[in-house]
Amino acid sequence: MRLAHSAGPDIAALVKDCSQQLGDTSPYTLAFLYVTDALADRLPLLLAELKLTTGIPHWAGSVGMALNLTGEEIYDRPAVAILAMEIPPEEFRILPLIKAHPETPLEPLQSWLMTQDHVVSILHGDPGNPLTPDLIEELPRWLPPATLVGGITSSQSEPWQIADQPLSGGISGVLFSDQCHIQVAHTQGCEPIGPTHTITRCERNIIIELDQRPALEVLKEDIGEILSRNLSKIAGYIFAALPIKDARDDDYMVRNIIGLDESQQLIAIGERIEEGDELLFTRRDSNSAQNDLSRMLEGLKQKLPGPARGGIYISCLGRGRHMFGEESAEMKLIREHLGDIPIVGFQANGEIYQHNLYGFTGVLALFS
Repeated sequence: MRLAHSAGPDIAALVKDCSQQLGDTSPYTLAFLYVTDALADRLPLLLAELKLTTGIPHWAGSVGMALNLTGEEIYDRPAVAILAMEIPPEEFRILPLIKAHPETPLEPLQSWLMTQDHVVSILHGDPGNPLTPDLIEELPRWLPPATLVGGITSSQSEPWQIADQPLSGGISGVLFSDQCHIQVAHTQGCEPIGPTHTITRCERNIIIELDQRPALEVLKEDIGEILSRNLSKIAGYIFAALPIKDARDDDYMVRNIIGLDESQQLIAIGERIEEGDELLFTRRDSNSAQNDLSRMLEGLKQKLPGPARGGIYISCLGRGRHMFGEESAEMKLIREHLGDIPIVGFQANGEIYQHNLYGFTGVLALFS
């Protein structure tokens, strides 16, 4: 595997620079391409030029507000990152765009899927399709036993994905067979601050009661007296989290608190809920996030059958410099644990792990 990256507004210069870094591209069968949103409107041209210049037959990727690569995060400028892979053609398939139902788009892959005992899918999703969370949840039903990782496109302009061609509107990506030896994991960016509660009254995304008590009263109790005096200060710091049912560990999906009604003691969150669902409150914490990232990396290293050859790291827009302060601190920490292996990815509008859509997490797929 080989990493190439370059920055600047000129497409021809970017293609030339990356092609020179890749060198002889004849062994490569697949490349992941991520670009910052400053290049989103020119991604079709960029992809066409890269295909022509490199001869690499298959491509996947997306657009991000920032890019992740080995030891570095790229913000606020046009940039491109490529991970070229020499994967045998029989060990992967491009997952075509799925906008509403997986059955028809997956039909051309059925003969290959029927020969697989397990697949790992690296996915990219469109933030503008309201069905995207449902598609992520439903996709494994149409696959062999599957592990999903990926992220939702983040862009202020065109939400392009790449599945051999530029496209948008659904989910797409790459399916890998067991022969590729991929290990995946995810790391949380928020830490629980109180016990797990039961939602006893709610309406759509509005929580009326927790544990048969007014919802806002419970929130105030969990966050403490100082924050309760001025609830405007909890924005971007305190979040709701929904525990994953049947998870092997204490896993949860973080959601924004999008509204508080002090007169009626109500809480609105960025997710539809039902009575009987569980919920806990969490806080953003850079120290605990760093510790959890280190834990994840060490756990992955122990699972790898051999040295990692490369990886895809997709993290939340709320991580990176917004959580860890120092520029590129998160990617530098990953390099400290894994060494100078080629890694690419982007900062996403939501992270995919297994069949759930997360927030404030990082998901890593390592190839050995």
